[in-house]
This record gives sequence, C-alpha cells and structure tokens, in this order.
Amino acid sequence: MKNSLFRDPNSGQELSWSDDQRSLLTSSGEVAYELVDGCFRLLPNGPEDGTFAYREHYQADAEVFDYFAGWEDPAAVHENQRLHEMILRQAPQNLKRVLDVGCGSAWVAAHFANKGVEVYSMDISTVNPERALADYPFDGHVGVIADVFALPFQEKSFDLIIASEIIEHVPDPGAFLQQLLPALAPGGLLVVTTPHDEKLAHSLCIHCNKPTPHHGHLHSFTAEAIRALLPSSLRAGAKTVTFVNKLLLHARSHILLRHFPFWLWRLVDGLTSVFEDRATNAGGSEKRISFNRTVVQIHFRRNSTALLYRTR
Repeated sequence: MKNSLFRDPNSGQELSWSDDQRSLLTSSGEVAYELVDGCFRLLPNGPEDGTFAYREHYQADAEVFDYFAGWEDPAAVHENQRLHEMILRQAPQNLKRVLDVGCGSAWVAAHFANKGVEVYSMDISTVNPERALADYPFDGHVGVIADVFALPFQEKSFDLIIASEIIEHVPDPGAFLQQLLPALAPGGLLVVTTPHDEKLAHSLCIHCNKPTPHHGHLHSFTAEAIRALLPSSLRAGAKTVTFVNKLLLHARSHILLRHFPFWLWRLVDGLTSVFEDRATNAGGSEKRISFNRTVVQIHFRRNSTALLYRTR
C-alpha cells in the first residue's frame, strides 16, 4: 500500500493507494473506494443537513448546464480571463499540488496540464470532474467527487487551494473556510473569490412557489465580511483585494482592455475604482445613495473580492 492524501469522509480514517492506484484502501488493506469513470466518489453517507438538498441541487445543475461550453458574451469572456489571471498570479513558487474546489469547467487543470503540477479537480457533482479528466488527461490530474463540508483530504496536503466563485453558493460560508484551511501545507495559499457586495435578488420559483435566489447566490460579502469568517487568530495573515470594476465591463471597455497586458489592465481597473469612490464620496449622502442605486442596477460595483491566506 502507498500513502495517499485521502481520508474517509465518514470516519476520517487515512486511506492508502492500492498498487495500481485504482482503489483507496483502509489501514487493514480493505477496499474503501474504487475509481468510477476515472474519479473517486468520496461523498459522505447519510442525509444532507441544512435548508435545501445541496448535493442533489448541484448534481442536477451540472447535468442541465454545460460548464464547459464557455461564455458567448465577449465581455464575460474578458472578465473571466482577468479573474483567472488574478488567481494564478498568486500561486506559490515551486508549486507541486493544487486543489480546485468546485472545479466547474476545469480551467485550473487546463492551465497546469503537463507542467509537473498535481491537480485535484473536485466538485460535488459527478459530471464536472469526469469531464475534467476526459478533457485534460495528464499525469497527476485526479478527479474527486466530494463535499467540502466532509473534505476527504488529510491535513497539510496542498500548496494551493482555489475556491473561485463558490463560497456565495454554500449553506455555511464560515464552515466552508474552516474545512479548507487545515488542508493547506506549510507555506501554502488559499485563494477564495466571490462577487463583491452584491445585492442579492430573488424570484418566485414556478415549480415550488418559494423565493429562489438568482444565480444560486445565498450570501453577499464585502472585504471585511469575508475576512471576518476566518478564525480571529488568522485574520492578520489574510489579504483581501477588490478587482474587476463593473463600470468598465458595462462600458464595454473589454474591446480595448482585452489587448492590455495584465499589469496595465490592473492599473486601469484600480484607477477606475479610485475615481469612482472619490466621485461617490464628494457627492454627499444624497448623491451617494443615488449613485449606489445606479450601481445596484448593474448588480454590483466590482465583480470579485479575493481572500488570500498563506500558511506560515
């Protein structure tokens, strides 16, 4: 038996590889989990806790919507390109192992393919990890079907954990971070991105006649709010950054900005936010409320807040 990074999501017991690395074994050598369609399915047993069937919903979501189809709107393509660039620029040097939480279209695996980095593409649905492996079949790419709230990895396993545009969807954001932090290796980095100070909207579901959040967003965060989710002892070591100004996006500036190198785009994006804030503050309370209402109509001022936490 060979050591693995995995642990049983039900018992917490450490698991080992079989000789052919197609099974995960208990300490006594019994088969606990086997590869199914190229992935390990490490979901916890028993009913789900919470106000809605979280796992069932996101399984259905991945079956209905093709996360690999890409964006049709060029502005959205540019927005996601900059989001991914911002995340990847935070990666530690000498990176060996990455956990992509809620892997979606597997853009993380696509970036690190054949670069000597192990990538664990994890999703709560069966669809996305299986497709990730099919599209990016390189040595060191592992598909995992699992729930963050029963994370099936041992402590200190990953140099980089990416959870991009996920935390706003989960039932308990604080517990979400608490589960991920122990899996960071010494010197590792957790990168979490989420819409910044989003005005949450709901509609009445035609099927169940209950209020349903748009885009499945259950929570909205400011930089201060997401930092407050960390244990108090860790907050000083965390960094928050706001980026991707929505005013630029709605001005269709991507037509020009998509040709800019990252550093120049970041400069324009940051200066736009500074000028916007100054204009808001200079207008007094009445103008500030009016301006914010205009921003609410275009959903939110800046698309993302990134929480960066590096272990010592």
